[in-house]
Amino acid sequence: MNGFTASLALLGVALLGVGGVYGAARALRSPTEPLPAGPFESGLEPSQHAVSRFHVRWYTVSMLFLAFDMEMVFMYPWTRVISAVGASAVIEMFVFLAVLVAGVLHAWREGALRWT
Repeated sequence: MNGFTASLALLGVALLGVGGVYGAARALRSPTEPLPAGPFESGLEPSQHAVSRFHVRWYTVSMLFLAFDMEMVFMYPWTRVISAVGASAVIEMFVFLAVLVAGVLHAWREGALRWT
């Protein structure tokens, strides 16, 4: 077998491999029709679409939730080192909490939490 026939055989095997991959992808492709909305794991029937819009004021509430959720992320390590650091750690945590409370009071005073 000379070099020309070997290269033709290699090209044929490569084309068969690429064709096989494309054929497998076409056979295993998911259907293009949208799936019907149904309950997930024996839940309730959905009352609205999954990507329905929320009122813009929910974003303020979610930002406040995230702020206080991040507070817990900072408070856990603080509880682990409070005995080693001492009273300065307590003062620093109360200053941190005061800043958070001041932010919530400012949002409340500006009406960011008002729904009307």
